[in-house]
Amino acid sequence: MVSNEPSPESTAAPQALHDLDLTGDVADLTAALMDIESVSGQERALADTLEVALRRLGHLQVHRDGDALVARTLLGRPERVVLAGHLDTVPLPTTPGARGTVPATWDGATLYGRGATDMKGGVAVQLALAATLPDPNRDVTFIFYDHEEVEGSKSGLGRLARNSPELLEGDFAILLEPTNGTVEGGCNGTSRYKVRTRGVAAHSARAWMGVNAIHAAAPILAILADYTPASVDVDGLSYRESLNAVRINGGIAGNVIPDDCEVEVNYRFAPDKDLAAAQAHVFELFQGFEIERTDGAPGARPGLQHPAAASFVAAVGRTPMPKFGWTDVSRFSALGIPAVNFGPGDALLAHSDDEHVTRAAIHDCLAALRRWLGGAPQDTAEPAGR
Repeated sequence: MVSNEPSPESTAAPQALHDLDLTGDVADLTAALMDIESVSGQERALADTLEVALRRLGHLQVHRDGDALVARTLLGRPERVVLAGHLDTVPLPTTPGARGTVPATWDGATLYGRGATDMKGGVAVQLALAATLPDPNRDVTFIFYDHEEVEGSKSGLGRLARNSPELLEGDFAILLEPTNGTVEGGCNGTSRYKVRTRGVAAHSARAWMGVNAIHAAAPILAILADYTPASVDVDGLSYRESLNAVRINGGIAGNVIPDDCEVEVNYRFAPDKDLAAAQAHVFELFQGFEIERTDGAPGARPGLQHPAAASFVAAVGRTPMPKFGWTDVSRFSALGIPAVNFGPGDALLAHSDDEHVTRAAIHDCLAALRRWLGGAPQDTAEPAGR
């Protein structure tokens, strides 16, 4: 049920309620969001804070589901776009002296801390647009969701899709994941497999009495080492695939010939394939071995042919790129909504001990979206001392 009344969760005293300025400098808003620690499973304080801030904006209809929030304009525009971002971060770094932690710190015009790129800069841009653009040229749905950085079964976006799919409806979606300010279309799919070998346990002093399952895994590693990943053109973008061993388990003790070995394999596949096709490819490669798929998520085609996507690419003014990793654009694609990734910061810095984003990158992202949504440009001059 869609409601603009405070949710049951928000009526209780929040752990820490912060007063956010959604109309000030969007880079300073990013820092304020980063100061509210929100490691996966601990998003409540940030969700409570955002709910209060969004409900103050009279032009939005607000709905809450757990620690996920949906805020929508209801202007009757012929087209609706979705701007989505997740509230959670990976755990804080444990390395002494790491700057990618909480609270955020400024070094000149560069902002350091957990979530700088993944993805509180993007969330700050969403909030700034929600507050300062009450009359966009398209209806806009802003989605802020929990549990993105953990297993997919916990995803707040997935929960919204199950509980209130009507709130996710739109003609085009933008996920504000870090892309260095370039539109990245679609995403690769991902799947994981366990490839097993069996042996016979024996005392290692009498190895000839057993069969070594770890030794028997050598052909599996040879297949992976010799594998040439494909580059697949999908709707004008070239997606590079990969197939890698990511974990090996085997062995009982230091004096026992192992009777079991398990190689975990990750296959990142282009969005021209579905999960069934990806699995068929991996099963063919490891024919003759015991194999099980343990996880998988389909990719998403770029969707750049959609008129809204084409106009957005023009507003950004850069040549689109493919997204090699998996993102939640896949969930939107599964709902029949073309989706792209676009946000401030370098994805290679995400989850790092040195995670950071520049003030200019956040400003540029906001400016591009304002151009596209029909908003007047704001002053993006960097304040003195930053």
